[in-house]
Amino acid sequence: MNHFEKVKEFLRSLDYEITFENVEEELVFVSNEDAGIVNLLIDCEAPVLVIELFLFELKQDNQEVFKKLLQKNREVVHGAFALDSTGKKVVFRDSLQLENLDLNELEGSLNSISMMLSENYEEILNFSKQ
Repeated sequence: MNHFEKVKEFLRSLDYEITFENVEEELVFVSNEDAGIVNLLIDCEAPVLVIELFLFELKQDNQEVFKKLLQKNREVVHGAFALDSTGKKVVFRDSLQLENLDLNELEGSLNSISMMLSENYEEILNFSKQ
């Protein structure tokens, strides 16, 4: 079984619904509403698995938002807040090694995203309005 199929099998066993799949690019979008996660990108970019969730678009450069997001990175177990290549979209991103990826490792990363969202929902919502 290749990495992409293995990852999809793990996601299904963790009750994530695959809402979009691009076999050629080896990426999927998944959702698990119970975990508070919608449209999470999972991309097999050998040798790593990229996990990325779009959070909001910045209306303007805001040093206070940047500072708070960097401070929050210190509290997160897996992954980090980041900007996309345009510098306008705030995402939460994590990456794992594909070679030895196991179910527990992927579950830990997904749980970290879910926990980050639940603990910071109001603040993220406020950031998106600034």
